[in-house]
Amino acid sequence: MESHEVMRSAVSELGAKSVASDMSLSPSLIYKWCESKDGGAAGADNPLDRILKFCQITGDPAPVIWLCEQMDACYVANPTPATKDQGFEMLAMTQQILKEFSEMLEVVSQAIADDGKIDREEARRIRSEWEDLKRTAERFVLACETGPA
Repeated sequence: MESHEVMRSAVSELGAKSVASDMSLSPSLIYKWCESKDGGAAGADNPLDRILKFCQITGDPAPVIWLCEQMDACYVANPTPATKDQGFEMLAMTQQILKEFSEMLEVVSQAIADDGKIDREEARRIRSEWEDLKRTAERFVLACETGPA
């Protein structure tokens, strides 16, 4: 789906005029964000195009990660699929998933054993381990789906 199509879909329920009013923008700008720039149309770079370009230039997905967090979602980057050189070994990959899960449980156990509560720093460490586990599991599933290159 193209960015202008995403914008059009998001705007469709409330309408461009209502969204424009709530954002203190002109309705014509909102309409332009919802139009394709291809073929000489009047479309304009919309916020999605700009965020994408920013992330591509900086090589940093932090703006997208921040947006996901603001929407009570999480960002998980697609992992590099396994290749023959990396050795598509199902047992080794399964063991890695178990290792990551064990590390996350260890952080949780330590946090609770300390004082029976999880403080902000402990929650940050738990989040970090969870993200590692998700990436490892996603890499495993992707490898299962695609097999070795």
